[in-house]
Amino acid sequence: MSNRYPIPATETRAEIEVKNSRFIATAAPVFSVDEAKEFIKRIKQEFSDASHNVPAFVVGFGPSVTAHCNDDGEPSGTAGRPALAVLQGSGLGDVAVVVTRYFGGTKLGTGGLVRAYGDAVKAVLDVLPRAEKVPTHTVMLALPYTLFERVKLLVADWNGRILDETFAADITLTIQFVVEKFPGFQEALTELSHGSLTAEIVVANEETIMPLQGGE
Repeated sequence: MSNRYPIPATETRAEIEVKNSRFIATAAPVFSVDEAKEFIKRIKQEFSDASHNVPAFVVGFGPSVTAHCNDDGEPSGTAGRPALAVLQGSGLGDVAVVVTRYFGGTKLGTGGLVRAYGDAVKAVLDVLPRAEKVPTHTVMLALPYTLFERVKLLVADWNGRILDETFAADITLTIQFVVEKFPGFQEALTELSHGSLTAEIVVANEETIMPLQGGE
């Protein structure tokens, strides 16, 4: 899948201090320029008393990307550009960041500003959980109680997410799999149940946000 790329899993924030100036970086997933603008507007409102709110975003990924940044009153090229450069070097797509600065009384100079804005973005990217937009199948599976624990282990083996469990005469599970993992699960399930169980695809979704497991 060549069009798969990491994106932020959730809005995340980190803060650094440089010579008494506070730099608060907020990063979030954005899937259109309008979403990026909305996010930037919301952060600017939240920190309306800050000295600067410097935005940068990358919508899309690879060749089909829309990138934008703004110095928000800092000297030209010292804030938005370094923030965007860190974003572009991160390997992430569909990401926006706003670096909020509360001036601490000591001027940092142009080199100091470039470093501080870049470091603030790095700080938030260090703690940012990642996800991926992937095609998925949501499937349903009815199974006897005797196989419940073993099927749950099987779901985990194939990186499935159990979305719902219903306990009646049988157990009905609703599970989501990345498309390429599903055939392997189905095969293992057939083996486990000696051919008595199959999962039915109920929804095929081209773009589902799936958290990336650590280390991927």
